Amino acid sequence: MSNKIDNSASNKIKSYTQASKQNASAADIIKIKETFPSMGMKEIDQINNIVREPSKSKPCIQMTTKDPSRKQVIISMVKDNIDKFIKNSLIHVTNLNRNLRNTMSEVLVNFICSNPLGITVVTNKVLLNSDLLIIEKYVKNLENINFTQVESP
Repeated sequence: MSNKIDNSASNKIKSYTQASKQNASAADIIKIKETFPSMGMKEIDQINNIVREPSKSKPCIQMTTKDPSRKQVIISMVKDNIDKFIKNSLIHVTNLNRNLRNTMSEVLVNFICSNPLGITVVTNKVLLNSDLLIIEKYVKNLENINFTQVESP
């Protein structure tokens, strides 16, 4: 009798990589879990789906014959903060680009879009840690955003 209980309990416990969809790579899921340690497996799976799906909105960016690279930074926040942030997204893109240029960064923000877990900042190049800190500092210093409900990118 006790063996059946132990076996059924061990079958219910799954790791994040086991519980997520089979088409997701384990390395991607582990990186997301390390970045957002407080999130559950359902939210990690949602983030992985957002990152893996192609962007729906077409940004106005300069295209080249070589394949352009767009990188995404997901910032988790509550719905109220998302609405306030997206309302002035064009101003935020301009201000973020100004802050990035002031530090001599080659990264530019192309656009900002919302998703169920927060906002996604899409940039033209891979971000360095210093670029992530600039974005984090900008978002957390906004007056109309409750910074206690915003997780670091």
